[in-house]
Amino acid sequence: MNVLVCGGAGYIGSNMTATLAAGGHSPVVFDNLSKGHKAAIADAVFVRGDLADYDLLVRTLRDHRIDAVMHFAAFIEVGESVEQPLKYYQNNFCNTHTLLRAMAEAQVEKFVFSSTAATYGMPDTIPITEDVAKAPINPYGESKWAVERLCHFLSEAGQIRYAAFRYFNACGAGHNATLGEDHRPESHLIPLIIQAAMGKRDAIRVYGTDYPTPDGTCVRDYVHVEDLCQAHLLALDKLDGACELVYNLGNGKGCSVREVIDTVRGVSGRDVKVIETGRRAGDPPILTADASKAERELGWTRRFGELRQIVETAWTWHSNHPDGYPE
Repeated sequence: MNVLVCGGAGYIGSNMTATLAAGGHSPVVFDNLSKGHKAAIADAVFVRGDLADYDLLVRTLRDHRIDAVMHFAAFIEVGESVEQPLKYYQNNFCNTHTLLRAMAEAQVEKFVFSSTAATYGMPDTIPITEDVAKAPINPYGESKWAVERLCHFLSEAGQIRYAAFRYFNACGAGHNATLGEDHRPESHLIPLIIQAAMGKRDAIRVYGTDYPTPDGTCVRDYVHVEDLCQAHLLALDKLDGACELVYNLGNGKGCSVREVIDTVRGVSGRDVKVIETGRRAGDPPILTADASKAERELGWTRRFGELRQIVETAWTWHSNHPDGYPE
């Protein structure tokens, strides 16, 4: 299958591109390199372009005879989305609208969308199932939920077949730890702690130590990026007989901030200085996924079920790429 991977030079997109190639598919990466890294792309045709460019999208879809589109090209910083909501709606919603228009023009029906657990906001029910009420509390989550609703209505109109995956905390390095996280600036917990262990930052800040959790710090669900990609691969086949698929992707169990710090210490053999400070507004005490629907309907299984396994892959990548990808 010829698959267009939008945002294929980014963290999850590059891992997905490698997974597609390993699975016998022909990925075509579409990326403007504003956030991604050309060095992360392997075994794929590369088209440099922006999702706002409707004509280029249509040409790319037609020229490469694309059978399905996977979309990872979103802005993901919650704090930035609060400060710049127009930027997030433009990229995450408006540009996705343009992509879906281009797909309609090129008669491409299959669409796999990278959504987020942020669509749930601060749910009352833990672990979170797919039918929990959607109540995003920031423009990032709202922009992703808006795309999901658009996809739903397009599916009902018989215009696309789509899968939306609500990620919890994607992490680790995939494909023998050759494809890792290199966000600039970095905001994800595991690479931040690793940077502190490597001496690239002075300390790691812990926001809140008085939550109603076993050790007082927030608990989150960490899922390995390669496991995420396997779910997307399974969805491609499932869409042959389905029009609308929505799944949570997580490990189904939580780890506290302190546990993650201690795991990095154990894997790296290095100390990590910790600065404890007050809670951040809008941080729920616990967010964990019920991913049993994906397991049941897709036959999805996880290779990296333990936090230590995940951290080991991340540590290997960062050790081999102390300055990230070359520019």
